[in-house]
Amino acid sequence: MIREYQSTDEKQLLDAWYNASLIAHHFLDEAFFEQERKNIVDLYFPNSKQWVYEKDGNVVGFIAMLDNEVGGIFVDPSAQGQGIGQALMDYVRKSRDFLELDVFKDNEIGRRFYDRYGFQFVREYLHEETGQMTVRLRLDN
Repeated sequence: MIREYQSTDEKQLLDAWYNASLIAHHFLDEAFFEQERKNIVDLYFPNSKQWVYEKDGNVVGFIAMLDNEVGGIFVDPSAQGQGIGQALMDYVRKSRDFLELDVFKDNEIGRRFYDRYGFQFVREYLHEETGQMTVRLRLDN
């Protein structure tokens, strides 16, 4: 079930983000993850709209949006491959003319998902904070 994020979801959402990030972002160090955990709560949540995917009473995935920008979409590894990421993307896509996002070039899991979903390459650039190449993608409806 997809529903709006509630503050009581914070721990489960952060757990899903972290577990998925360890696999998808294996090339980043723990210091980055620690800082991002703080940024999610202090910077991203106040400036975006989030929806969670709840399964059997647990938050197993979420998507965060800032207008047409997908700020993040993460599904706990224990729930991946069950259509949850697609359901979250479908949910936000229906109310927007287009979607855009950034993904680390070395995030093979995310890149495959976005490719299958139909996102198109816009540009590539260096993510200054991590030194990693990042790809900008866009999906028009």
